[in-house]
Amino acid sequence: MKNNIKTVVAFAGLAITPMCLAQTSVTLFGVVDNGIAYQSSSTSKGLTTGGHSAVTMTSGAWAGSRFGLKGTENLGGGTTAIFQLESGFNSQNGQAQFAGGIFTRQAFVGLANADYGSLTFGRQYTSYYLLLSPYSPTKYLTGFFGAHPGDIDSLDTTFRANNSAVYTSPSIAGFTFGASYALGGVAGAFNSGSTWSAAAQYLNGPFGLAAGVQRVNNATPGGGVWGASSTANSGGQPGVSALNNGYATSQAQQRVAVTGGYRFSPEWDVSMSYSNVQYLPGVGSSFQQKAIFNTAGLVLHWKPLTTLDLAGGYSYTRASQANGIRHAAQYQQISLTQFYSLSKRTGLYSGQAYTRANGQTLGSNGVQIINATATVGDGFNGSPSSSGSQVVVGAGILHRF
Repeated sequence: MKNNIKTVVAFAGLAITPMCLAQTSVTLFGVVDNGIAYQSSSTSKGLTTGGHSAVTMTSGAWAGSRFGLKGTENLGGGTTAIFQLESGFNSQNGQAQFAGGIFTRQAFVGLANADYGSLTFGRQYTSYYLLLSPYSPTKYLTGFFGAHPGDIDSLDTTFRANNSAVYTSPSIAGFTFGASYALGGVAGAFNSGSTWSAAAQYLNGPFGLAAGVQRVNNATPGGGVWGASSTANSGGQPGVSALNNGYATSQAQQRVAVTGGYRFSPEWDVSMSYSNVQYLPGVGSSFQQKAIFNTAGLVLHWKPLTTLDLAGGYSYTRASQANGIRHAAQYQQISLTQFYSLSKRTGLYSGQAYTRANGQTLGSNGVQIINATATVGDGFNGSPSSSGSQVVVGAGILHRF
């Protein structure tokens, strides 16, 4: 019996030794987040009719419920191999967050070097999001309560690109640069269906600033159904809301944004953002003129206790007068959030938000002019208000592992 034990231990040692020499590490991580939310004037399918309010259980209102694996291997010379597999799920019922795959949040592999930067390949966030996100409104307000209405400027985690290569430089005198390109895979048309972005970030003590551009091209020549044929919108993430529903047949969509922030003290910091979003028509698009949405936002964060975070934000979005619209849509949103840490891994949160919409926009057919309707953040893209206003109040608990 003792000899058998010695044999097992010897084989285990042989298996472990190469891993130690290669300095390989693999980490299992995840978040489970559940809560309850009240939503006024909903048009949610199967939940309310006639603009009635709804009280529902929510999954991932603060941090999307997920699990995944990430790892590194030291290849020598300061270079490491890196990978990440991340799967989102609905913690209300255990179902996958997005249809058509397992690791639909992220799935990439690549190399990283402190002197040369990192290069990764797979399904992942664009450089536009990666470098602008530290000052995104969703950092403290969350996408559910505080993303700019409909996440029109993609400053939340709404967009991920399939078939993409992402390069991020090392920090040089405070500057970091990034670029990404997602292959569309359309025969005879290299850019069709592709997504590309470029961004830069500057950090200097308590001050930070970032700027970026992102373009999503439809795979259908001359325009098609947005969300069905673009690398950025695959995996059940169409990114269509009450704001841009009338421009779903765009040939391309382009975003230019600037974010920044300043930390006054360990307790107080402020962040700001501005974005210009354009929906470009093609010969097959339902609408005829370029539509533009400009958004400005401000977030104030206060940490009165080591266990308590409080934040408040305001954003204003205005659409252009195009496609026969004389009174362009305007959206104003106020968001408040509170987070209390029970431990390093577990916390309680609550949030409140109000969005008011005025003016007109295009309906889902891309032709009819309708009154603009409100939607809070990006947690209600599928259930916007049936009127020009929407109120959301919610609370929940999350655990990280």
